[in-house]
Amino acid sequence: AGDICAVIALHQHVRWEYVRRMLPPACVGVSLAALFMGQISDTTYKPLIGWIVLFLALMHVARLRWPDWMGGVPHTPPAVWTIGLFAGAATMLANAAGPIVALYCIAVGLPKFEVVGTLAWFFFIINVFKIPFSAGLGLIRSDTLMLNVVLLPAVIVGVLSGRWIVHRLPQRVFDLLMLAFATIAALRLILG
Repeated sequence: AGDICAVIALHQHVRWEYVRRMLPPACVGVSLAALFMGQISDTTYKPLIGWIVLFLALMHVARLRWPDWMGGVPHTPPAVWTIGLFAGAATMLANAAGPIVALYCIAVGLPKFEVVGTLAWFFFIINVFKIPFSAGLGLIRSDTLMLNVVLLPAVIVGVLSGRWIVHRLPQRVFDLLMLAFATIAALRLILG
């Protein structure tokens, strides 16, 4: 429901070339994570995802300090595949790929509305791809669907509020907030 609301609100801001680059490795990451999900505990993979996000955030901080450092690396196929695999695995294991993909979008220099529009479409598509895996693992049930229905008004308010806030934030503040939120998410995953 959140993905559909985000896509409706932000559909015109998507950068399809970045969605297309990220989807194949992300789908592989989802598939691999779903395959091993029953064999590893969340006390193992959540801190690992947190450390990956924290590492990416620190790399971004370094790039802010030294802009020419690793200048074209985020655009290279190995970087895209690495980020895509991590994002796919993180979204399947812990719904924690948002910071990974957001930091990637900022690293390639997307403006704020293109970041949120690209994130909206990427996660809409990848979450549809995840449905059979999630259902097969018992993560989608009638009670979880009912919870989604109950939370739908809050989701709609959140999407509209988020769009309003992003519109008013200067690009630099937006980038720094995304970095701060990614760091907070990483620390929450690491510390449990």
